[in-house]
Amino acid sequence: MWRSIASNVLTFMIVAIFLLAGVILWGQGQYRAAGPLASAICLKVERGSNMIEVSRNLETTGAIGSGSIFRIGVKYAEKENDLKAGSFLVPEQSSMEDIVDIITEGGPSTCGTEVVYRVGITSVDVLVREINPETGRFEQVMNFGAQDQVPEAFTAVHDQTGTRYRIQFAEGVTSWQVVQGLSAVDVLRGEIEGIPAEGSLAPDSYEVRFGDSREAVLNRMAEAQVEILNRAWEGRADGLPLENPDEALILASIIEKETAVADERRVVASVFINRLLKPMRLQTDPTVIYGITRGQGTLGRGLRESELKRETDWNTYQIDGLPRTPIANPGRASIEAALNPESTDFLYFVADGTGGHAFASTLREHNINVRKWREIEASQGN
Repeated sequence: MWRSIASNVLTFMIVAIFLLAGVILWGQGQYRAAGPLASAICLKVERGSNMIEVSRNLETTGAIGSGSIFRIGVKYAEKENDLKAGSFLVPEQSSMEDIVDIITEGGPSTCGTEVVYRVGITSVDVLVREINPETGRFEQVMNFGAQDQVPEAFTAVHDQTGTRYRIQFAEGVTSWQVVQGLSAVDVLRGEIEGIPAEGSLAPDSYEVRFGDSREAVLNRMAEAQVEILNRAWEGRADGLPLENPDEALILASIIEKETAVADERRVVASVFINRLLKPMRLQTDPTVIYGITRGQGTLGRGLRESELKRETDWNTYQIDGLPRTPIANPGRASIEAALNPESTDFLYFVADGTGGHAFASTLREHNINVRKWREIEASQGN
């Protein structure tokens, strides 16, 4: 009888082990299998949250089929304490294992709200946008000037978990304008000691965190500009009338202020290079304007004859060669254009009424282009 009982117990244990193994294998399959999400979602994990709350949220949104299997999988993977706060993009049909990896790996949020401070030549704007999980594209939520009255809804954005912050600097901003712009960014802290050297800052897009220092952002911009300039200098064309990277930076700043048309940069660069090789004076209005404003704001009017005749370290109608310093902070494309100009024989250019310029090799051709531009101005009532 005891043998029979022992045999039955052993059989029961074997069956139970096989059943348990089957359940485990089934659970692993469910954990790793494609999930039920029909389209991507943005999963927000609040600060202080835990895996139980997250699993319930995922069940409610239909991202997972079983919160219990999700929690068991997290425990088995030893990631119970690795949960990160933020907003995370969960693609369609993500498995539970995929989702756990997404919310525990850390790093910047991959969806949700982003606040972009756009530092331009004349103003600082605040753009609030959100990623649409289904399209993966940003959609604008609100937009206002940094000096305007702050919308009430913007306060909630600051308090929202996973909000990202970015500062975009327009190419051609002066160092004074950069400092003024950073002072208007309310998520940064600290004062800025002095104005950085003109041209030394790379205008680009920089992600920042709430509480970052303004000086730290300036340091990042300066380091980026050094790297861009050095790399472009190493790959420069032969025979340029530029003695060092500093002169390349000066020329790049002039190119930046002369054209906003990407395809024109290298052609505009060729005009100035050809003039330096002649040698001819550069005779470019933006340098005269900088001699008046020193980069602190915009002139807001046309140049006067007396200003064109007044000699300053930047008035290229009155001085030979390059001005003493850059006249703005040029972007990467203008720096690369200055060091790899188009091969042309152009010596002149003037606006053509389309936003671009008409180029000429002789003064006669240039005068014809100027007359055409004057006619366009007259027809527009300027």
